[in-house]
This record gives sequence, C-alpha cells and structure tokens, in this order.
Amino acid sequence: INNKITIPEGTTSFQVVRMLNELDSLVGEITVLPPEGSISPDTYFFSNGQNRLHLLRHMQESQRRILKRIWKNRSKDLSLDSMEDLIILASIIEKETGKYGEREFVSSVLHNRLNKKMRLQADPTVIYGITEGKSNLGRKLLKSDLNKFSPHNTYMIKGLPETPICNPGEASLSAAANPAKTNFFFYVADGKGGHSFSQTLEQHNKNVRVWRKIRNSIGSD
Repeated sequence: INNKITIPEGTTSFQVVRMLNELDSLVGEITVLPPEGSISPDTYFFSNGQNRLHLLRHMQESQRRILKRIWKNRSKDLSLDSMEDLIILASIIEKETGKYGEREFVSSVLHNRLNKKMRLQADPTVIYGITEGKSNLGRKLLKSDLNKFSPHNTYMIKGLPETPICNPGEASLSAAANPAKTNFFFYVADGKGGHSFSQTLEQHNKNVRVWRKIRNSIGSD
C-alpha cells in the first residue's frame, strides 16, 4: 500500500467525492453523494486499482465507529436527541473554530442557545445554504444573506439545520457531546484566530465593535 489521501476536518461530502474521483490510481466512479457528516476526516492509505466506493465505505465505517463511542460517553444532561443531531451540531462547531481548546466553549454557546430556544445564528450554516457545500463562498457574508431562507440558515430557522454542514472530526464530535459548562450565549472572532465569549448581548456588542475595529485596521472588511 503506497498511496494515501488526507481528508481535512470540515471537508464536505461533495468535496470528498471530488477528491476521490480525481485520484487516477483508483477505479470505479462515485456517482451518489454520501450523506453530509458520514465521513471521518483522516489520512487513508490505499493501493493502486482499489475501488473508490470501497475506500469511501471505509471512511464512513470509521465515522460510525467514532460516533458510537462518543455518543456512548456523552454528557448525562445532553439535550440532543440522536446521533444525527450530534453530527449536525459538531459540524457547526467544526466550521466555527479550528482552535484547540476552544471547541468545548463554542459547543457550550450552541447548547445554551438550544436550551433557551434561541436561534443558533451561526454564519457557516448560512454559507452552506448558499453553496450547498460545493465551493467556498468566495466573498464576505452579507446582511442580506442572513435574511435569505434556506433549511440550513440558523438565523431563519429554529433549532438545528436539517443536515450537517460538513464532515466533522473527532475533536468537534467530542466537543458537541461534552460541552463546557458556561453561561455564554455569544461569541465573535477576536482577531487572533480565536473568539471572545460573552454572557450578555451588551458585552457581545462590545466584542463585536472591537472585532470590527481590528478587521478594518487590517483592511479586509
């Protein structure tokens, strides 16, 4: 076995299929899109002439195994009803932060909002509603985007979107199953690759103003 492919965390199923179909050393085209969230992001080894579908199934089996283990060890008071809900929430966490040690806090905000019946208002869900996971947005998210209905747009819908928005890795699945215990309801980028978390809208608005200043000063509005 002399070939390998790495599926990064947060890759969509459409992107994974494209990656697999473009590998000349594999055979048999994948024509059916696997469900979003069903693939485990990891590095996989394969031999020349291996069937693409077999490799894809191996990736899905790996995700099922990880998911079952994490679901079994979830927080006792977790308010999610199913493993599917867990993947959906984990996929949002995956897209919101790549920062080690921050996922549990993002998870706590999302759980706190769900428990209070507040909308999640997560930008990556809006982007997925527009791109369907087929490409990057390639521009700044606009206010008008937030007001466009899609079954994924958590500014418009209550609760979780109807499907995951990417294939989350083990760290994000774990964070979704075991959120930090906080009173945070908001977060915004802090300009240092992480987020500022807050309990109140007043504090959040202050953090947003700080972030806008930073963003404008680096000229990438």
